[in-house]
Amino acid sequence: MKKITLLIALLFIASNSFAQENNTIKGTVMNDANDKILENVNIVNLNQVKGTTTNEKGEFTIKAVVNDTLYFSYLGFKSIRVRVTNDWLNFGGDIKVKMTELGIALEEVVIKPVQLTGYVEIDAKLIPIYDNYRYRISGLNSGYEGGSNQPGAVSKVLSSIFNPADFLYNVFGKRPRQMKKLRQMKEDDEIRNLLQSKYDRETLMAVLQLERADIDEILNKCSFSKDFIRTANDLQILDAISGCYEEYKILNRDK
Repeated sequence: MKKITLLIALLFIASNSFAQENNTIKGTVMNDANDKILENVNIVNLNQVKGTTTNEKGEFTIKAVVNDTLYFSYLGFKSIRVRVTNDWLNFGGDIKVKMTELGIALEEVVIKPVQLTGYVEIDAKLIPIYDNYRYRISGLNSGYEGGSNQPGAVSKVLSSIFNPADFLYNVFGKRPRQMKKLRQMKEDDEIRNLLQSKYDRETLMAVLQLERADIDEILNKCSFSKDFIRTANDLQILDAISGCYEEYKILNRDK
């Protein structure tokens, strides 16, 4: 009798776990001011590192379990986090998520074209040169970026040659849980598509639980130039952090 009871309990636990892993929730995203639907809202499950977007009717479907946090972001609207509840899982067919519009004042941008004179000697000095190249040193598994925007590149190369494991440990050693999500983000096509069109670092900050200053510090410690940090899109930033983290794991393993 005890064996039968135990078997039933195990089957119940297994079926419950399977059901939780395959749970999907649905909802609609709307403008809080006028209840208009919002299309192409980006949604990321911060716990499972899965992403999706709303369709033309403002509807979305995403895998989630109780207590997962969903992160909603949309251009011109305040990003929000929503916790998944039992009620949402059981009766979530008509859940409405409302986002608040932001008043964004865009600064005037003046584009100054390069005025060429027709004389090669003069025009060669007028055309801006961007020399943010990255170089690799065989055996170090690291890349280093040269150019005027990275005046300390040589000293950073030398410091990494003499103590590469310690150099990277200070960057990643205290953030193992957050860094494990890097690979999951890279493997999710929805998240990659989202990051490719963004430059605000908000999604990266939400998933990795980092501040903007932390992300800039990591890239700086990994010898990326200020110009790259300032102009790269979020997908490039993700790949840069991920590459540096993989190097850290290799060096730390051999330590």
